[in-house]
Amino acid sequence: MQPSSFDNPTAVSDALDRVGYLPDIGVATAAYLAIRMGRPLFLEGDPGVGKTALAQALAEITGSRLVRLQCYEGIDASQALYDWDFPRQILHLRAAGDGADTAALEASLYDRRFLVARPILQALEQSPSVLLIDEIDRADDEFEAFLLEVLADNAVTIPELGTIRAVTPPLVVLTSNRTREVHDALKRRCLYHWVAHPDFAREVEIVRRHIPEVADRLARDVAAAVSRLRESDLLKPPGIAETIDWARALHILGATGLDAELAAATLGAAVKYHEDEVRVRRDILPQLAEQLGR
Repeated sequence: MQPSSFDNPTAVSDALDRVGYLPDIGVATAAYLAIRMGRPLFLEGDPGVGKTALAQALAEITGSRLVRLQCYEGIDASQALYDWDFPRQILHLRAAGDGADTAALEASLYDRRFLVARPILQALEQSPSVLLIDEIDRADDEFEAFLLEVLADNAVTIPELGTIRAVTPPLVVLTSNRTREVHDALKRRCLYHWVAHPDFAREVEIVRRHIPEVADRLARDVAAAVSRLRESDLLKPPGIAETIDWARALHILGATGLDAELAAATLGAAVKYHEDEVRVRRDILPQLAEQLGR
């Protein structure tokens, strides 16, 4: 499917729905505008709300190649853009022998065949593509400044080769878990959308999509329990992936509903920190059992 086939946010929503991503109207509208306006989409929200999954789904519905750049502390331009294959260059030097013309040999070292394209260069060269810049909040200010330049020009300059410009600019999706504030200059380049946890009805439907065989009561019980955990100020509230894992674990055990004993036995599918587990067992499971009436 080509981006031009999306006439409105509903068309994008329907397409995302068909590939297994169930959006709300806010997400669908933000995605539609990013596609039609050719603007980067900046998605911010808690871990596990579906930001990365949205980029993957957008690549699928637009028939694009997904290129992912995972950010981390200390990442720099060479790790995101390109690098030279030094081992191959050395082999090339050795193969040329001592009698080769020095100037020509030096020039040949920076041939395109020795260039290693990193994610940003891959996305610029291979059209159409969706460039996912994941967890930009883990990178530093210098890397943000570099991204600003790339997003403004959809081009990169390699001193030895010249400027490489995208024939068709990639659809860029940036995600942030808000571990730190990203600079306004970068956000201004983008369309912004806060991705919230799904409401109860949508989370139940998401569970059913991923586990069609799950009992209806179990899907509803797990969604209700996860909603309760998210309200409890845990170190790491469960995301959508944890909801699905918890429902799947319970289904494998033959459960058709959730009670305190089953919740305690399978809590590791939803809670990932020991401190959270202790608190949930002590303070939340009794309340949850009362809420579920079991």
